[in-house]
Amino acid sequence: MPFLVIILFLGLVLLLSSFFTVKQQTAAVIERFGKFHSIRNSGLQLKLPIIDRISGRVNLRIQQLDVIIETQTKDNVFVKMKVSVQFKVIQEHVYEAFYKLEYPHDQITAYVFDVVRAEVPKLILDDVFVRKDDIAIAVKRELNEAMMAYGYDIINTLVTDIDPDIQVKNAMNRINAAEREKTAAQFESEAQRIRIVAKAKAEAESKKLQGQGIADQRREIARGLVESVEVLNNVGINSQEASALIVVTQHYDTLQAIGADTNSNLILLPNSPHAATDMLNNMVASFAASNQIGEQLKSQPKRVKDRKNKTSSDYNPSDTSNPEEPSV
Repeated sequence: MPFLVIILFLGLVLLLSSFFTVKQQTAAVIERFGKFHSIRNSGLQLKLPIIDRISGRVNLRIQQLDVIIETQTKDNVFVKMKVSVQFKVIQEHVYEAFYKLEYPHDQITAYVFDVVRAEVPKLILDDVFVRKDDIAIAVKRELNEAMMAYGYDIINTLVTDIDPDIQVKNAMNRINAAEREKTAAQFESEAQRIRIVAKAKAEAESKKLQGQGIADQRREIARGLVESVEVLNNVGINSQEASALIVVTQHYDTLQAIGADTNSNLILLPNSPHAATDMLNNMVASFAASNQIGEQLKSQPKRVKDRKNKTSSDYNPSDTSNPEEPSV
C-alpha cells in the first residue's frame, strides 16, 4: 500500500511537470535527449517528462543595444559617438537565432564599431554632425546584411550622441559665440544707421517746413507793411513818415513782448519816455537825407573817362558806362 501511494505521487508529479507555459512574445526551444525537437509559442504547452526539456527561451520583442565608439574625424578630432541599435528575433527564424549565434550583442557591437570607424574618418567634424543620419543608414545596411542570416532583423539604428573632446567643444562654443556677436554687431550697426538716416531725414524735413513757415511769415509781414503804408498814404502821410511810424510800432510791440516775460534779463538803452520820439525824428531825418543824396547822384553829370591821364576825381562812382574813345 505505501508503495502504491509513492507510485501515484510520482506519476502525479510527472504529469504536472509535462505542462508548461510560454509568455507572450516569447518562444521556447524544446530538445529531446539533447537534440532540437520543436519550438513552442505563447500559451499552455505539453512536453514529455524526463525525455523533453526546455533548452531556452527566446525574446521576440524589439530590443535596443547602445554602443559607444571613440573614433577620429578627417580633421584629426577625437569624438565619442553613441549608436543605438534596435533589433528583434524573426519569429520564423528562432532556430537560427538560438543555435547559430551565442552572443548577439557582441556581434552587433563589432559590426557597429567596424562601420562607424570606416565612415567617420572620411568626414570633418562639422560634417559628422550634419551627416549623422547617413552614418546611421550605413550601420543599418551593414548589420542587416550580416545579422539576417542569424535570424535577427535590424529595425533601426540611431546616432543619438556625438561628443567631441572637451577642448574642441569649448573652441567650437567660442567660435559660435564670436560669430553670433559679429552678427549682432552688424544688426546693431544697421539699426543705428537707419536711426541716423531717419533722424537726418526728419531734421531736413523739419528745416524745410520751418523755412517755408519763415518765408510765408515774412511774406505776410511784407504784405502787411505794404498795406499799412498804402493806408497811411491815403490819410496824407508820406512813405518816409509811414516807414518810421511802422518801425516805432514794432519797437513798442517788442517792448511789450519783453515785458510779458517775467524771467527776461534784457535791458534796452536808452529807455526814457522821449526815446520813441527821438527814434521817430531820427528815422524821418535819415529817410529824408537818403532821398536827397539819391536825387543828387541822379542829377550829377557823367564825366568822360580819359585813359591816358586818370585821377581819382575823374570817375563818378555811380557811372557804369564805357569810357569814350578819343577821336582820330
